[in-house]
Amino acid sequence: MKQTGRFHPSWILLVVLTTLVVAGIVWIPTQMVSKTQPESLADARAVPASNTPASATEEESAAAKKTHAPAGASLASATADFTPPDIDDLPDGDFGDAVRLGRNIFNDTQTYARAYVGNGLNCVNCHLDAGRKADSGPLWAAFGMFPTYREKNSQVNTYEDRLAGCFRFSMNGKEPPRGSKELVALMSYSYWMSRGAPIGVELKGRGYPKLAAPAQPADTARGKKIYEANCAICHGADGLGTRLSDGRYAFPPLWGDDSFNAGAGMTQVHNAAAFIRANMPLGQGNTLTEQEAWDVAKFMNSHPRPADPRRAKS
Repeated sequence: MKQTGRFHPSWILLVVLTTLVVAGIVWIPTQMVSKTQPESLADARAVPASNTPASATEEESAAAKKTHAPAGASLASATADFTPPDIDDLPDGDFGDAVRLGRNIFNDTQTYARAYVGNGLNCVNCHLDAGRKADSGPLWAAFGMFPTYREKNSQVNTYEDRLAGCFRFSMNGKEPPRGSKELVALMSYSYWMSRGAPIGVELKGRGYPKLAAPAQPADTARGKKIYEANCAICHGADGLGTRLSDGRYAFPPLWGDDSFNAGAGMTQVHNAAAFIRANMPLGQGNTLTEQEAWDVAKFMNSHPRPADPRRAKS
């Protein structure tokens, strides 16, 4: 073929065809990748790191963010029952002596911590079975939840602070000095009962079971009838308790000078209703309806009692 110095038309066609083939080889895999990537990303997004169900609403997600719950917060509530050590397993030695003193103080505060008590109550009146009974503010469920912030005094409280506050409000007395033998003994007793319980976990049976809002507003008139039928036999028609021959109470006063003061947690109707529902009448817990518990709690707290020391005039 004679060289003319110009490209032959067939060569130009060959170059164009070659370019198109190469472009096709590159374009096809690119399209395949671009189509599969969004599905992979969607799969990854279907299991968010927060473990929030994919069906959760935006409101639920916003609420979850608002609480600032840490990772693993779902583990904060125990699913298994906890049983404190048997009383026959009390330890020996100096620690055992402290535990025994704590138990004695708890059951007979009038004798073993009399200097710090200002009414006729014992710790066991609100924390049944020597502080062992579930749903009655058991010590074994409380110990591992401290230190914690409390709105009552707007600061972080240690367990010792919490015990001291009970003397001030529930016992209408004065706080024992921090490090006193009484507080050390009560902490030792609580610690011993909580052995084996996880720290920082809200155990089943802690405090008093929360009640839903009543179907009808709590009513003192209805509560009075419930009290007369179910409570007066132990606490007296006048609510001032049943005394023994030595002047002590077989059953505690629910109002009046010898009862808890107006700063105690039991003066909050929702707390009183929850305690009553779970534990009263004594040995017959959960026999009153929730509405009855609300009503009788309202009736109980409608009576006079010692003033809250935080508000009492100096």
